[in-house]
Amino acid sequence: MERKKTGILRRDFVKGAAAAAGGIIMTPLVSNATTSTYNSSVDDTIKIALVGCGGRGTGAAVQALSTKQNLKLVAMCDAFEDRLETSLGNIMKQEGYNADEKVAVKKKSKFVGFDGYKKAIDMADVVILATPPGFRPIHFEYAIEQGKHIFMEKPVATDAPGIRKVLATAEKAKQKKLNVVVGLQRHYQTNYRELMKRVHDGAIGEITSAQAYWNGGGVWVRPRKEGMTEMEYQMRNWYYFNWLCGDHIAEQHVHNLDVVNWAKQSYPVRAQGMGGREVRKGKENGEIFDHHFVEFEYEDGSILSSQCRHIKGCMNRVSEFLHGTKGRASTQGKTSITDLKGNVIWSHRDRDDPNPYQQEHDELFDAIAKGEYKYADAENGAKSTMTAILGRLATYSGQLIEWDDALNSDLSLMPKKFAFDAEPPILPDSDGFYPSAIPGVTKVL
Repeated sequence: MERKKTGILRRDFVKGAAAAAGGIIMTPLVSNATTSTYNSSVDDTIKIALVGCGGRGTGAAVQALSTKQNLKLVAMCDAFEDRLETSLGNIMKQEGYNADEKVAVKKKSKFVGFDGYKKAIDMADVVILATPPGFRPIHFEYAIEQGKHIFMEKPVATDAPGIRKVLATAEKAKQKKLNVVVGLQRHYQTNYRELMKRVHDGAIGEITSAQAYWNGGGVWVRPRKEGMTEMEYQMRNWYYFNWLCGDHIAEQHVHNLDVVNWAKQSYPVRAQGMGGREVRKGKENGEIFDHHFVEFEYEDGSILSSQCRHIKGCMNRVSEFLHGTKGRASTQGKTSITDLKGNVIWSHRDRDDPNPYQQEHDELFDAIAKGEYKYADAENGAKSTMTAILGRLATYSGQLIEWDDALNSDLSLMPKKFAFDAEPPILPDSDGFYPSAIPGVTKVL
């Protein structure tokens, strides 16, 4: 496939990014904008809109409404009416806030379909973006154009053109001093924050290698129903299609890859790996792999060995290990640092920590309520998502993939048209099976 170069080089991409990778901007700035930039109400009410009403979107809305700030959910949008109504019902049932006061979603502020996001975003000061990740670059771009603060779920794209759009939009958000938090919640999780403080202060010396794991049993499948168009089926089962999900190496394992990037304060330069569909290969499982093993190489030659697996009945593990010239760090079980002989030199208390999913909203909305510009997570979110995409390209092709080549790829996974009667970019064969990548055969660049 012909590939056009966009001219983005890794040295430009990572320049100056490591120190600001996720979380609080090093020197918090009070925005020069007037208070009206931060809410559009006649009082101090901050209006929020939810775009994407699945489980994570519903959870994010609940967490936003559970902060101490004066928030009101004013609009909701989803591709499916039933999912929007279920989400709204669950938000109304929560006991941590007065839903009658905090939820003002009326019939005229419920938007269903592919284009409703614009109307929902227009009504809010802060937007929660929680659709399947393939839509994230489009929705993020529009929301920043409209001057909205953002909480958006990870990953933030499924292909390189999407990553580049998020990076460009992240720059616009910085220029406008719009807060952006990405749901890589370990950046807001106390044990990880305490660990990274020590790692960056040199507690384990220079990091020479790392391991990252997201090995589990997999996720839901929603049966095909009579009368469903192919687009609706794929939207309902978005996890199994790369244009929507990016494969589970992106959708879940991005958390662990991001942790190692955070520790390294850098991003890989290349990757090679293996993967496939060993067990989960039914027609209901779309096109994604059920396992990936990737070796990511950083510019200093250090290697991140990465595993992610969706196979039931196997060892489950979700954690990270860092190996340095002076010691080791682990998030498996009790978060700890040991010396090279295995003696524990620090461990986290592992109790009384705030819920990181709540903490990220508490901090975001506290900043917005105070008129402060403190969070610019989109750039790191894009780079860590790109790390996962790099790994996917390596396992799908079986080739050594360079970061610059992957990032500059113009291969878009997205459909040409968003409509339920439109054709998705991947279709099943006559037996209902979807084509999937074959290492050694599939070309990804």
